[in-house]
Amino acid sequence: MKILVTASSKHGATDAIADAIAQRLRGAGHEVVREAPQDVTSLDGIDAVICGSAVYMTQWMEPATSFLRRFETTLSRIPVWAFSVGLSGVPKHSPQDPSRIGPVLLKVRVVHHQVFPGRYDPAMLGLRERSIARLAGAVEGDFRDWTAVDAWTDSIIDDLAAR
Repeated sequence: MKILVTASSKHGATDAIADAIAQRLRGAGHEVVREAPQDVTSLDGIDAVICGSAVYMTQWMEPATSFLRRFETTLSRIPVWAFSVGLSGVPKHSPQDPSRIGPVLLKVRVVHHQVFPGRYDPAMLGLRERSIARLAGAVEGDFRDWTAVDAWTDSIIDDLAAR
């Protein structure tokens, strides 16, 4: 099965998660195309899509949302999984809660949407981003849960095998 794994990442944490997903899918014998959403020009020959984005102020990044809009018709015919990556330690329903991503996934039938904690390194951010993170109550550190990423990817592998 040929699977596209695409993700929007501002500081690399979301890309690293997408890379881990792609690697695990390859290890399970799938053909994987790993591209940034803005670089995808066609979904010809793609059997499934995994699309993710970092979350900023309850929104997916523009390259990911644009990808979903551009390929909305095709994505309605193939299985799509989605993942969001956001700050850890923020209260639920705060502006930086990664499970609150606005309407981005409403027009695409998503098999499953997974939220992963991300990484917060203030040295990588500008003043505005640091201020927002501080106001949201973000905790400094790398909270990416690689075991959870692997488990979610394994559930996708199982689902694809059942199809």
